[in-house]
Amino acid sequence: MHLSKLKLWNFRKFGSNEEFNLDKPHLNLDFTSGLNVLIGENDSGKTAIIDAIKLVLKTHSYEWLRIEKDDFHYNSTRLRIELMFKDLSDDEAKNFTEWLSWEGTGENIIPTLKLSYDANINNGRIIPSDIKAGADDIGYLLTAGAREFLKVTYLKPLRDVKTDLVPKKNSRLSQIFQEHEAFKGKDESHHLVGIFKSFNNSIKEYFQGKDGQENILVDDKNGKELKDEIDKHLKSFFDRTKETDIKVSEGKLKNILEKLELLIKDEVNVGLGTLNRLFMASELLHLNKKNWDGIRLGLIEELEAHLHPQAQMQVIESLQNQNNLQLILTTHSPNLASKVGLNNLIICTDSYAFPLGKKYTKLKESDYPFLERFLDVTKSNLFFAKGLIFVEGVSEELILPSLTDKLFELDYLSNDLTSASVSIIPIGNTAFLRYSKIFLRNHHPYMDIPVSIVTDLDLRPIEFALKYNIPNEKKKEKNIITEYDVVNFKNNKIDNFEKQSLKAFIGDFWTLEYCIALHPFLRKILFKSIVQCLEEIRADIYDGTKESYKGIKPISQLDYETKWNAFIDGKTEEQVAFDMMYYFIIDNKKISKAMIAMYFSQFLKTDIDSLEQIVIANNPIEYLINAIKYAARN
Repeated sequence: MHLSKLKLWNFRKFGSNEEFNLDKPHLNLDFTSGLNVLIGENDSGKTAIIDAIKLVLKTHSYEWLRIEKDDFHYNSTRLRIELMFKDLSDDEAKNFTEWLSWEGTGENIIPTLKLSYDANINNGRIIPSDIKAGADDIGYLLTAGAREFLKVTYLKPLRDVKTDLVPKKNSRLSQIFQEHEAFKGKDESHHLVGIFKSFNNSIKEYFQGKDGQENILVDDKNGKELKDEIDKHLKSFFDRTKETDIKVSEGKLKNILEKLELLIKDEVNVGLGTLNRLFMASELLHLNKKNWDGIRLGLIEELEAHLHPQAQMQVIESLQNQNNLQLILTTHSPNLASKVGLNNLIICTDSYAFPLGKKYTKLKESDYPFLERFLDVTKSNLFFAKGLIFVEGVSEELILPSLTDKLFELDYLSNDLTSASVSIIPIGNTAFLRYSKIFLRNHHPYMDIPVSIVTDLDLRPIEFALKYNIPNEKKKEKNIITEYDVVNFKNNKIDNFEKQSLKAFIGDFWTLEYCIALHPFLRKILFKSIVQCLEEIRADIYDGTKESYKGIKPISQLDYETKWNAFIDGKTEEQVAFDMMYYFIIDNKKISKAMIAMYFSQFLKTDIDSLEQIVIANNPIEYLINAIKYAARN
């Protein structure tokens, strides 16, 4: 038995100002029967989903849950929550015989259970209804006995596990133990009760001055003396028949369990991270209890609370291997997102929730194992972004943030990447669709996350053909730009990528570095970066024979202006761009693109002081600027 579907109408974020319509829920969310991980930015609705489930099903920890005015979507006066359960075994179904509905036909018919909860606001007062169940939209009252089989286990965010694990009245540990078959139904007959009675007799005898074996204590009479002193005063307050009885509080099984404390053997003063894992281990005991015919559903908010990254990885791997129970988690951790299978992830964004299972996305069957191998922690932050820029490599990853910061500083953009919650994802190749199709849906509603795909034109300039003496009949084979209709070539690339919220941004020329080298202002900064890279390489291979050259010289000491003027002398803009690419980036294997991009990003911040130095007519980097504007919703 598992929760298969949640529908919400006008519950917190999930609502609209349209007329209430039972045929149009504001959230229609499917869950898997195992692990479900809700991910997304803050205020994206993750907690609302958890709370909606709790409001209907209640929890084993006896929390006080009720509907509040803030639970109603803005200005709405009616909300509704529906839960659908499937895969009920015969033993589970027998608890809900009056309320079951059926799916399928003939031998394939299976029982399902639909619960509904309605609440209205009338004259400023909340009018809640009872939990109902049944095949129709109205249903019949679900009895308290039946509801007991639907309670969930809930771990709140930023849980105070230290308080939850210490002995106290109605401690969570005592609640878990009482439900286990080792204790359930054994209030008077349990072995611990007998042990506790013997212990109480020993306590009583100590205060009578005895050692528990009816022998008088000779050396230690403090207990009896203390009792006698109290008794003396007590008799003076009443009469000579009154006497105190000192013992440990009641020896009933519940009281005994409330005195228990859960610890890790041989460890003292453990931190909150260790206690959090200990607490989750005890809750899993509760979810896996035997001879239980109810739902086994755990809700855990912010699983990563108090856990360092490696601990997070270990916990989520363990939870993915749990059988016969359902878990719905929320997280803000890319570490966890990188370890969870895509089929188990649900992205919350734009007042909706989007499962990433195979029947919901445009991903191919083979894309799932590929992405689960390559979606590491750095790439998994894409699940938490409000906008995305997919790029080929580290050069774009380094340059785009600096370019954005400079455009923002010069008031060309209304926000930067950080304030717009935009993530740049370098995929290390051109397999953009394998990543971007995460955000393509098979049906409405579509995701409203703007995704920019930035890629090179990858058509070589004519100078490339001249350099290598490529004959005319081979120019098409070598991707020389003069052999192509560039507009059609770009449009075909764009058509391959652009669907729903995905937009492709492709340069008009060869590569990113070549486009920068064609820019009348930025090309000089690119050359300056190359000069600094060459100096760093020289310093790295310094052999100790010339003290005056020891260490990396700053750019101010490298006379790059003279070198620049000599480099561009007598060349066209295209020749300057090609020679910069060929001699320093392609042919000079010592200089990495990443190193050049690092220095370029640094010099871009200091050397540009006006917008006109970036935004120009026929701008060769216009595609980069447009990609930033789209992803950041400028």
